[in-house]
Amino acid sequence: MSNKLTRYAPEVRERAVRMVLDHQGEHSSQWAAITSVAGKIGCKAETLRTWVRRAERDSGLRPGLTTDEQARIKALERENRELRQANEILRKASAYFAQAELDRRFKP
Repeated sequence: MSNKLTRYAPEVRERAVRMVLDHQGEHSSQWAAITSVAGKIGCKAETLRTWVRRAERDSGLRPGLTTDEQARIKALERENRELRQANEILRKASAYFAQAELDRRFKP
């Protein structure tokens, strides 16, 4: 069994999700529709389930953060982390220069 990560084109993902949503009424459950469609497009059922859940959240059919909201939060967390690092650098530089000024003033 290969450990290689397979990337699917966005069009393939969208089509697979649409197939599940359009044909889930023909199956006993959404999972049955997912496994059927996954077999037809050649991906794992769990992968397709993840795509379906994301599409449901993005369209408001399922509670949770949308893809855009998740991306925005991730960007804000990265920006927050970078600002904290910059503040720490500035705090240390300020302390260094303050100490240098004290040393210069009180040098015998």
